[in-house]
Formats: sequence, C-alpha cells, structure tokens
Amino acid sequence: MEIYKILVVDDEPDLCEGLKLNLEIEGYEADAAYSAEEALEMDLPSYDLILLDVMMGKMSGFEMARILKRNPATSSIPVIFCTAKNADDDMIAGLNLGADDYVTKPYNIRNILARIKSVLRRTDRVGGSANAAPAVAAKEEIKQKRIIREEGLVIDLDQIVCTIDEVPVRMPRKEFELLSLFMSNPGKIFSREDILQKVWSDEVVVVNRVVDVNVTRLRAKIGKYGKLIVTRSGYGYGFKV
Repeated sequence: MEIYKILVVDDEPDLCEGLKLNLEIEGYEADAAYSAEEALEMDLPSYDLILLDVMMGKMSGFEMARILKRNPATSSIPVIFCTAKNADDDMIAGLNLGADDYVTKPYNIRNILARIKSVLRRTDRVGGSANAAPAVAAKEEIKQKRIIREEGLVIDLDQIVCTIDEVPVRMPRKEFELLSLFMSNPGKIFSREDILQKVWSDEVVVVNRVVDVNVTRLRAKIGKYGKLIVTRSGYGYGFKV
C-alpha cells in the first residue's frame, strides 16, 4: 500500500503539529514547516501534497504557491490552502494560483482529512511524476475514443497525456478530464452543473466557480488552442461549436 507524504506549512506551531499528528494517525507520512521560507529549503518534490497556510510571515502562502507552480520540479504537487481568509475573492485567487482545494479556518479535522483523500485520489501527477499512478478517466464520455486530435492539440486517453504540437503538457488530472470531456464531445455545450457531475462527482464540496477557474486555467495552458474551448453565456462551455 502506498504511503503518501504530506508537508504542512503554517506559522502557528500548535496547529501545525496537531495537524501533522492527525495525518500520521491516518497513516500518512507528514512533516511540518513553520514558514514558507523554511518549506522552500526542503526536498519539496518528494511530497505528494502540501497543506499551505496563506497568512504567514515575510512570504505568504500565495507567494510560495506561485514559486511552486513556476518550478517544473514542483508544479504538479497538489496544494490545499488552509487559511482564515474566507472571502470568495481569496478562494478564487487561491484556485487561480493552481491550488487543488481551499479550506477555511477554523476547520474540522474530519473535513480536512476528507479533502486530502479526495485530492490524492485525483493527484495532479498526470503526465508528470513517474512515481504517481496514472489517472483513469472515469466518465463514459471520455472513454469512447482513445486518441483525439484537433490540429496540433492531441490527447491520448490510454497514456493520459496531452501534447501541443508534439510537446507534452503537464496537466492536473481535473484539467485533463475537462479537456477530454470537451474534445470527446465536439459541438456539445455542457452546463456547469453537467461538468461538475461528470468531472467532480467524487468531491466533498465543489462550487460552480471551480468550473470557471479550471476552464480559464485550461485555456491558458493549451495556448493558441484555447480558442477552441467556447463559452455560451448563460449555458456553459463546449469545444469547437
């Protein structure tokens, strides 16, 4: 059985150690860092997930997340923000930085453990770490065709790989499943509710804005082919209508 390794980054020592202890009780290997600066000195690529506070000392969690996502060695590590910043704008800002979830303090330990399990089930090592198990597309809509090509944009549903002009693109699992759903159903507009049901069906709590954030991220990631993902105002999203 695989043992996941998690890093807790928080400038509140009691909270940090308490969360670390609960993770170890659940069977995870856990470490703690009391600042973003301390965390960045650690062997970050060895971690399967990072729990990251937002409001810390000199460097905030948002700043650390930007550094992680810019570095190819750490860009695919799932990040869950754990913070007292509970405004919608803060949550959207965190998701836009590439976070996989956003939990507000004070949090229930059972809730955060459930979020961790959910994120690890859909770990974002798609097309990335050789140590991560390949993601499996669970929806029938993205199983019908094994290789889908549109101009230089290609997805291989068996290898779980996306390439742009023959260059592999590192892509979190949910973004890959979202792109697969769209490309497998050209001309079809999916409502946000449809997308949540098909791509985020295993989540604890997911809001409609998560779809918008991930579509925006996906468009940016596929560059010039982002225009192929279309928006129908008041309805939802689709591919090359």
